[in-house]
Amino acid sequence: MKILMIEDDPLLGESLKEYLEENGIYVELIQDDRSIQDIYNFDYYDVIVLDLILKYNKGENILKNLRLKNIDIPILILTAKSNIKDKEICFSLGADDYLTKPFDPKELLLRIKALSNRRHVENIIKINDVEINLIKETVFKNGKEVKLSKTAWDLLYLLLKNRGAIVSTEKILNYVWGDKPVGNEIVRAYIKELRKILPKDAIKTYKGRGYKLE
Repeated sequence: MKILMIEDDPLLGESLKEYLEENGIYVELIQDDRSIQDIYNFDYYDVIVLDLILKYNKGENILKNLRLKNIDIPILILTAKSNIKDKEICFSLGADDYLTKPFDPKELLLRIKALSNRRHVENIIKINDVEINLIKETVFKNGKEVKLSKTAWDLLYLLLKNRGAIVSTEKILNYVWGDKPVGNEIVRAYIKELRKILPKDAIKTYKGRGYKLE
């Protein structure tokens, strides 16, 4: 799982990043909220954690702009603002959850997982003789576990999250490899690896567009 955290308190931000990554969640931490303008593909993230009291922009304005851009990634507000009016404003702007400071990091972890799971509907997915557990990050075929590399798992996870829809090659590159300089051939190689595991024709190729998991 990958999350974007916008938090200008360096001590809190770094400590949360360390805690969440110890629990298997990759965190991209932004301390200068102006940097959010440089992000052109939010599909890379499963959840956004957003503080409201920032140095340059109001968190409420960032939330509003994200929703106006039709970015539908779950957004969790993490803030010292505990007034019910502040909560009402954020939920009306499209926030999915709201956690006030101080808080237990374990609660933040649980809320992030819950938000991410809402997008998946199911934690255990079966495709014929293949069973995929999104929580344990395991794959079983005919009852026997199949070992996947982290890269192959990230690609499978993305396809599952968008099951039934075409996932563009560009989106795959951004989500799985980020800023690494790789090309379409690496995507084809990992698609081929997944096809060896999944049932025949489970992954459809759309030439020039991307791939779809049936």
